[in-house]
Amino acid sequence: MYSYKKEKLPKNATQLIVDVPKADIIKEEVEAFSRLQKNLTIEGFRQGKVPKDIAEKHLTKEVIYQELAQKMISRIYQEVLTKEALKPIISPKVDLVKAKEGEDWQIKITVSEKPLITLGDYKKVIKEAKAKIAKTNIWVPGKDKDPSVDGKKPEADKNKLLNEVLAALLNEAKIEVSDLVIEEEINHRLTHLFDEIQKIGLTTENYLKSKNLTMESLKAQFKKETEDTYKLEFILAEIADKENLKVEQADLDKLFVNIKDEKERKMAIQNSYYYATILRKQKTLDYLISL
Repeated sequence: MYSYKKEKLPKNATQLIVDVPKADIIKEEVEAFSRLQKNLTIEGFRQGKVPKDIAEKHLTKEVIYQELAQKMISRIYQEVLTKEALKPIISPKVDLVKAKEGEDWQIKITVSEKPLITLGDYKKVIKEAKAKIAKTNIWVPGKDKDPSVDGKKPEADKNKLLNEVLAALLNEAKIEVSDLVIEEEINHRLTHLFDEIQKIGLTTENYLKSKNLTMESLKAQFKKETEDTYKLEFILAEIADKENLKVEQADLDKLFVNIKDEKERKMAIQNSYYYATILRKQKTLDYLISL
């Protein structure tokens, strides 16, 4: 039976060092081979009917160990999550520390949970941010044309106010997002960017040169943007919880009824949770602006 040690890491992450005895690995290997044998198709034999001696010639150790590791680690991970009451927000980082044939295995699993958040006096700093914006928007003769002469607040002012409010929230709250979350998003953004660069026939080197960037400065830029984005997401969700801001079914129905295409509307209804999250964030922003 496997055993494990748990260690708390900074930024609300947890590291699990799992030791699996070689006797368990042998048993897992037999079961992995059996699963693969059942799905094996070879000319002259129906699926699941390939004899063991023939299957052994077609299933390499590498394939068997891949199947073994995938199923075993997934099962152990789920069992430990339940036992330790861990609630990860992304997939874990898994490292096979030791995985030699005929020996005990050791697996390192790093789990990231929702970051700990201290909101601070967010109502106060938001009111101060709004007062600052209002002060800069006071029109005086000779300055510029009064932007609100038509009775409508310009869109630019709304964006300026929102940016000031979000900056105030970031500055006031104390929150550290797990490095695993940041790294995963940066890698996703880099992969997407490189795919787009390749599509237009540029090399990564030429693209970076055209933007006056290095790979290090690009990653640093992505890191800052990603950290701020995730921090704001968690901060807004925390405020929504604290202020009991909810999305009712009527809110969703109002949104869905405006989707004219029936196919798109059905897909939207199937993804109600996603739209509820967006609506809740908008409600939170509206609430903060109204303070």
